[in-house]
This record gives sequence, C-alpha cells and structure tokens, in this order.
Amino acid sequence: AYDIGLHGVVYQVNKWDPKQFDWTKKLADADYVGPTCQYCHMRGGHHNVQRFGTVYTSMGMSMADRGAPIWKEKRDRWASVCDDCHPPRFARENLQALDEAVKDAGLKYRETFQVAADLVKDGV
Repeated sequence: AYDIGLHGVVYQVNKWDPKQFDWTKKLADADYVGPTCQYCHMRGGHHNVQRFGTVYTSMGMSMADRGAPIWKEKRDRWASVCDDCHPPRFARENLQALDEAVKDAGLKYRETFQVAADLVKDGV
C-alpha cells in the first residue's frame, strides 16, 4: 500500500537523490521530501513497528472494534503522526474514508462469497 500511495511514489522517485533522502543522517535529524516507512512506524526511536501499525482490525476500523477505548487510542496515536506534516483534520478524514472502504469491501466480500456458494449449490 505504501509503494503505490503518494508517500511511496515520492520515495521511489527520489530515494537515490541525496538532496531528497540523505541516508547519512539519523532519522530524527533528516529532512526528507516525504516520509519513509520508518518515519511513521518507528517514530521516536521505537522499534515496535506495530505500535504505529495500520492493520485495519488492530486500528479499530472493523465494525466490531469501533468505539473500544484501546482502538481509539491507537487511532489517535496514528493520527498524531500525520499531524507532523498535514492539517489536523487530514488523518481523521482519511481514517473515516478507510472505515467506509473497509465497510464497502466487507459488503463486496459477502456478495462474492454468496455467488460462490450459489455456484457450488448449482454444481459448478
């Protein structure tokens, strides 16, 4: 997802340019043209990549998880990373869009599963 998203494309196009990505600097001292995986997932020197993970169920984006305090905390933590470079509403709007996409994907999954089940019933 990173590689095909805006941040990943910026990285792929510029990663060999030392003016854009100076790999001799510590991450905390770097001024990159875009965020690397480490910038978001290893923020503050944490080596627990999942701490800022975006796996949907652990982010509280599944319908079952919505509203649980631990998931709100994780979402807020993730949003705070986006706030480094984007306006405060950016992460919230994107999280909402991801929620809707996950909901739509779940509906399509159920529809597809039903089509497959009907084909099995029909002997196909």
